Amino acid sequence: MALCAFGAAGVAPMAPDASDLPVQSIVEELALPTLAEQIARVTPSTQTFINEERVRSGDTLAALMQRLGIADDEAAAFIKSDPIARGIMQLKVGKRIQAQTNTEGRLVWMSAADNDIRDSSPVRNLVIRRDGTGFKASLAAAALEKRVEMRSGEIRSSLFAATDVAQIPDAVASQIVDMFSTSIDFATDLRRGDRFNVVYETFWQDGEYVRPGRILAAEFRNGNSTYETVWFEEPGKSGGYFGFDGRSLKKAFLKSPLEFSRVSSGFSMRMHPISGKWRAHKGVDFAAATGTPIRASGDGVVDFAGSQNGYGNVVVIKHWSNYSTAYAHMSRFASNLRPGQKVNQGDVIGYVGTTGWSTGPHLHYEFRVNNEPRDPLTVDMPNVQPLAGAELQRFRKVAGDMTHRFALMLPQEDTAKVASN
Repeated sequence: MALCAFGAAGVAPMAPDASDLPVQSIVEELALPTLAEQIARVTPSTQTFINEERVRSGDTLAALMQRLGIADDEAAAFIKSDPIARGIMQLKVGKRIQAQTNTEGRLVWMSAADNDIRDSSPVRNLVIRRDGTGFKASLAAAALEKRVEMRSGEIRSSLFAATDVAQIPDAVASQIVDMFSTSIDFATDLRRGDRFNVVYETFWQDGEYVRPGRILAAEFRNGNSTYETVWFEEPGKSGGYFGFDGRSLKKAFLKSPLEFSRVSSGFSMRMHPISGKWRAHKGVDFAAATGTPIRASGDGVVDFAGSQNGYGNVVVIKHWSNYSTAYAHMSRFASNLRPGQKVNQGDVIGYVGTTGWSTGPHLHYEFRVNNEPRDPLTVDMPNVQPLAGAELQRFRKVAGDMTHRFALMLPQEDTAKVASN
């Protein structure tokens, strides 16, 4: 084999000598740029600068424009005169403003998030842009980034104190109250050491927090009871909150028509505070400040709204299956409330007062079945129909993801117990 290899190398052709290769010259004329063109290329082009500032306490338009590098009297005059552009100076302290200027400090455009927004309204950007020889101001829809956040907390004194410690927005804390209000009275049922986990949406613009969104899942441990809920919606349908077993969390009636109150008189025999006689108290009194909103405890139709003897200003709502509720001693009714009007659970129907036979501001609340009074704090309330079939299967995938998130938020001692099991 070695001899064969040597023989193969001996007959291989050798590469030609480079000096023997033919040489061919190619001449091409190139057009050189003119002197004017060369000067134009080395002359700096128009430059623009983008600056960003935040509104400070006591800011004036002149101070804000100076920090943004704007030296443009025309722009200042436009902002002062245009009704939309004036919104720049109505922004809250800390709001971010961006502006683009040219090398001379003339304004190209200015942008800031609209300050006058609500949690449910679309976020808009206030934009001032040079338009030919003048300026134009507009409110344009903002492109928001949606994020999912997870927080947990422990009750030490009140729910809102605990959510503040956990850095949970008040709007999210209010949602917690709304979703669990059919099972927990947050004024009387909370205990020190109760815990909660919550997964919720937040919306951001250019890396800056704008506002919270909907709660996606929540868990509340109240004493020996645990309440869980997850948001679920099908395409083209309205969503709702369900337990992890697929049963709707929404019950037919709220446990209390007031978000925060205390029971001042229960469903029992008592001495009437005005007549001084023993008589049956056929409802529950919730003590609260005058003007506290009163919510409809369930879906229904307003049967009566007016003044009625000792009840003072009272609203009676008829529900299905011979259920009805009454709300008495109101200071005033909700605007445009009238008999025959449909109301949904949680709608404000009036405000706490002390009209009629009352010795102080409170809500007298009655729950009736076949026009017979029942104790609203002890009566068993029905739930909405649970999920089933293919809908239930899709729900379980969503619920499984939220269960995993809750496990990540377990305290260390609870995590150790789960691991050992």
